[in-house]
Amino acid sequence: MNYSERAKHIFEGEIDELTRLSRTIDHNFDKVIDLIYNCQGKLVVTGIGKTGIIGHKIASSLASTGTPAIFVNAAEAVHGDLGMISSKDVVLLVSNSGATNEILNVIAPLRRLGCTLIAMTGDLSSPLAKQCDVTLSVHVDHEACPLGLAPTTSTTATLLMGDALMVCLMEKRRFKAENFAVYHPGGALGRKLLGRVRNCMTTSVPKVQATTPFRELVVEMSNKHLGMTMVYDGNTCRGIITDGDLRRAIQRYDDLHITAQDIMTPSYKKICQDALLSDALATMDKYNITTLAVTERADTEEIIGIISIHHIIDFA
Repeated sequence: MNYSERAKHIFEGEIDELTRLSRTIDHNFDKVIDLIYNCQGKLVVTGIGKTGIIGHKIASSLASTGTPAIFVNAAEAVHGDLGMISSKDVVLLVSNSGATNEILNVIAPLRRLGCTLIAMTGDLSSPLAKQCDVTLSVHVDHEACPLGLAPTTSTTATLLMGDALMVCLMEKRRFKAENFAVYHPGGALGRKLLGRVRNCMTTSVPKVQATTPFRELVVEMSNKHLGMTMVYDGNTCRGIITDGDLRRAIQRYDDLHITAQDIMTPSYKKICQDALLSDALATMDKYNITTLAVTERADTEEIIGIISIHHIIDFA
């Protein structure tokens, strides 16, 4: 057997199933987003077996992106772990069959607690779907397993539905990279974003005078490898030129006997050297730019460095 070709076939089969599933997503998904977003407590995800592993991942992803969430194993729930759940919580019960006894056994206790129940299942006619307040379908017609027994495509579908919930809730909460840093202070990205601008900025500031010819300013930008240059009038910074300004100048002017002042943008964004990298990234995100001028203090104008998004990405 050509296993590389077989692997491609498995990929294609799962992708086809996921594409079909995406077309069935309806208003129930919006209801679930609203329920979780407006929850006064936390989201509790419960499952068992391989689907439980996926549920654990969904809870972890949500918790790390601004949605308070925990995972409770369904089998352990009826042996004391229900104590972690309150009436203010929303519970997401994950079961492909929707008929797993361990899952069904927690429904009555959760109802007594007063929790809102969401089902994520592959069978909309299952006991689980019928007993929950709202249901998300993760139904697939075929598993990738040739016997149709091992959870394969169905677990992929469940994982993807969880990812869709996470991303939509991130967007609804306006969750940004700087928020991610707060939840991941021990991770590589957290260390980056909780660092200071001075830790990774460059002090080699690209500079040209307002009267610098076009060709010379291109050389300065190329030599400094930042895709920009500050424009000065003597010792006073008057503006900035970016790669985008160069492209627009080439389109606008037939004769490139122009100077820096002809194509510069007078306004530019700056940040002080003691600011957090998360603040720098937030400013870049807000204004859709990739570089910031750096000053010694917030109340000073003298530029002492440049920080780019690539500096932040490469910072260790």
